[in-house]
Amino acid sequence: MLRTHTCGELRKPAVGQTVTVCGWVDTRRDYGGLLFIDLRDRYGKTQIVFDASEGANALALASTLRSEDVISVTGRVVARSDKDVNPKLSTGEIDVRAADLTILNKSKPVPFEPGTTNIPNEEMRLEYRFLDLRRPRLQELVQFRHKFTKLVRDYFDEHGFLDVETPMLGRSSPEGARDYLVPSRVHPGSFYALPQSPQIYKQILMVAGYDRYMQIARCFRDEDLRADRQPEFTQIDVEMAFVRREDIIRTIDGLVQVMMRQLKGKEIQLPLPQLTHREAMEKYGSDKPDLRFGMEIQDLAGEVANCGFGVFKNVLGSGGRVRGVCAAGAAPKYSRKDIDGLTEFVKEYKAQGLAFFRVTDTGLDSPIAKFFNPDEQQAIKAKFQANAGDLIFIVADKPKVTSAALGALRSRLGRELQLFNPEDVHVAWVLDFPLFNWNEEENRWDAEHHPFCDPVPEDVHFFETDPGQIRAQSYDMVVNGYEAASGSVRIHDPVVQQKVFDLLGISAEQAEERFSFLLQALRYGAPPHAGIALGLDRWVMLLTGCDNIRDVIAFPKTQRAMDLLSGAPSEVDAKQLRDLHIKIDEAAK
Repeated sequence: MLRTHTCGELRKPAVGQTVTVCGWVDTRRDYGGLLFIDLRDRYGKTQIVFDASEGANALALASTLRSEDVISVTGRVVARSDKDVNPKLSTGEIDVRAADLTILNKSKPVPFEPGTTNIPNEEMRLEYRFLDLRRPRLQELVQFRHKFTKLVRDYFDEHGFLDVETPMLGRSSPEGARDYLVPSRVHPGSFYALPQSPQIYKQILMVAGYDRYMQIARCFRDEDLRADRQPEFTQIDVEMAFVRREDIIRTIDGLVQVMMRQLKGKEIQLPLPQLTHREAMEKYGSDKPDLRFGMEIQDLAGEVANCGFGVFKNVLGSGGRVRGVCAAGAAPKYSRKDIDGLTEFVKEYKAQGLAFFRVTDTGLDSPIAKFFNPDEQQAIKAKFQANAGDLIFIVADKPKVTSAALGALRSRLGRELQLFNPEDVHVAWVLDFPLFNWNEEENRWDAEHHPFCDPVPEDVHFFETDPGQIRAQSYDMVVNGYEAASGSVRIHDPVVQQKVFDLLGISAEQAEERFSFLLQALRYGAPPHAGIALGLDRWVMLLTGCDNIRDVIAFPKTQRAMDLLSGAPSEVDAKQLRDLHIKIDEAAK
């Protein structure tokens, strides 16, 4: 080893020892004949003192050092005087007085200092990710992710799970997001697909008798990106055989309890809270509600059915809904201009508009208040248990639109009004999702999650009469308004599987073509099985208080799916294309 100690290791008991430390020059202070350098590695910082009396040559060489030079220093550990102790530094009680200095590598002038408090824009940080990863905060996140991943592996190992790798090169499936395709040189005109998840393979492992499987799995989806999404991501993939839904939930409850205890120092009670999909949509307008605060959505059909406001009456008459939320104490905080901004916001979720009432001691104040008699105004106040100074927002529209618009508005108001402690982590389950959702644009049924979810047994009769009423034995874990895990009991009966395919417009012949190897496996003694996948990147983001998933991935892509560090994606030379029998359409470039 080039070093005897790391830069975060030395303490007062080492005083008098001769040590060698290596790292990057963090800061440099030259007092003429006495030069101080903070030497940094991922373990911490050590102050190095260059003094002409102890090493004139080392001092002369040290005077040439600049930020991010890589050096090796040998010297004697000395104690600092009481007045010079730095309590903010783990090594703040000692210095290393240098006797010998070796410059291992000189750095070019850097576009930004890793220790700067003025963090540059994200594009520059991603282009120079090797510098960005030297930042203490990024190093903390990388180390936290390592601890998180190790904890997960240890937990599942202790519970009898086998870590099994599944293929990265598989068959393309048209379900879900777009696949990333990989052309085959050996089979011209044919393509592999990178896995969107190991879904089919882990089900086959259950058929093969491996009743407890887990994997830290890399997954790929060619979809539009957001702050909490990446084209390649990591999930904690889990599958169990001979279980019910409750067994999966109990297992993951235990994992979350261990994570919170060991990584956050917080004890949570089990079982974790549960609510149905229907309850979540009715109360919060979202299947991944932020439960760190209340502000539940209320239905106002009974209160406004006979009011004089035509918009509400017309919406109710056409089968729509009138629903709203009450922001406590928000009336003086939102001007009419602010409310106009919120109106434009809900229109992004297809709402036609946003009605509002400022709550007063005597009733409701609003441009539309005149359409509501005193009894109706009091009924609206009572519905929300509103007090003077509160602000009520109402959306009247199709049922799905009221949920989407009010769910998004509720989340925004929660942030703007600071209704929760950002340090809190609230974990809950959402159960009984619909098995199907109706695609109005294409006039057909789609799978809510994926086509392999087992229906709730008592809902099977709805296949012939009302598929929209069928609930899936599915479950999502929601954390602070994010979907942090998703899973379901799988279909292990080929007859039920074909019923699902039929409703999705997938004929028996098409099913055999697309999913032949899974369907074949299900015919050879498939046990009841269920599974779940937890988003590892997202969990790390939530547990570390980040609001951007790219901060917790060592080498992330931008929102345009580009790797600014390596320049990917990039063009390839003509020979590579010829080998793959691919011709580029120049007009499409």
